[in-house]
Amino acid sequence: MLGMTYHSALHPRLFGGVVRRWPLLFLALSAFLLVGFPGSGPMLTAEPGGYAVQVAPPGTVRSPQKEAAQEISEAERIKTIVDQQRIGGGTAQSGNDSAYALALPLVQMSEADEAPSPRQAVALAWDGEARSARIPVLMYHYLSVPPADANSYRLDLSVSPDLFARQLESMREAGYVTVSPYDLLAHLWAGAPLPEKPVVITFDDGYRDNYTNAFPLLRERGMVATIFVVTDFMDEGRPEYLTWEMAREMWAAGFSIESHGRNHASLKNRDADYLVWQALGSLETIEYELGARPRFVSYPAGEFDAQTIAIFESANYWAGFTTIQGATHSTDNLFQLHRVRVRNTTQPEELLRLLALEW
Repeated sequence: MLGMTYHSALHPRLFGGVVRRWPLLFLALSAFLLVGFPGSGPMLTAEPGGYAVQVAPPGTVRSPQKEAAQEISEAERIKTIVDQQRIGGGTAQSGNDSAYALALPLVQMSEADEAPSPRQAVALAWDGEARSARIPVLMYHYLSVPPADANSYRLDLSVSPDLFARQLESMREAGYVTVSPYDLLAHLWAGAPLPEKPVVITFDDGYRDNYTNAFPLLRERGMVATIFVVTDFMDEGRPEYLTWEMAREMWAAGFSIESHGRNHASLKNRDADYLVWQALGSLETIEYELGARPRFVSYPAGEFDAQTIAIFESANYWAGFTTIQGATHSTDNLFQLHRVRVRNTTQPEELLRLLALEW
């Protein structure tokens, strides 16, 4: 009925009559026309200057709950930093970089069939000591057999479930223990202890085979991984990418779900407004869906520059992962963390050799 009245009101001959006879209805319909009819999911609204602010539907309860004033304050803080950078031509600086609250996931389960322990909030303060550490961070993409017509990129980025299982077995037999990026950062910031042979497993893009193929193989062995997701692709329900329900299940099992941007566009040579849209948009979407704020970004296609780092740091991300080969990280370069690329030709023996390299 509302839709019929709305369309009738747009007819030129009836427009004036509707305004005179039902002024409140006319105002309500005008508001719908300008704002959009309410839906059931989160809405992104663009503020002047191109800043994206995510708004939950009326009645939505977030976990953990945050005061609206705090959210506005955070957005205003980011805009102030960006504006100062634009005016002064300097580098944006992040605030509160001396103390954070971490949620450290389980490092390793003692039994393959044991349920993961709940995450504990841990207070972490950087003690001011410069540190470096060799902690290999493996970089995967697809975890499936590529289709027959796959191009060279798809072939190179695809690791079959069988090969992945053999790689995991070889790492476990060699004494490697999976840790999260939060564990890596706690070690660099505060000297938190790590296993003798730590390794971080990461997946870029958030393909659905990360859930259907990688997730079971990792859980069977009591291992965890980090998934860098493209939030717009998940919101659009693209069948080749994770759903949010899958992401929630993986997160509950001790996996980390972090940012890979909104739409997998390059973050290099971009203006500040665009980078804020990417940084805050992906952050707020993940926080809305999981109830936990992501703290790490993996730069899409490995492309970034000083402006990228400045904006993500000012948005209170803690570190950024690159595609630069290597395994040594330091407190001086947290937004240029290195990784070790795993290809479809990387056999278990070669993987162990890469893990042992001093680079």
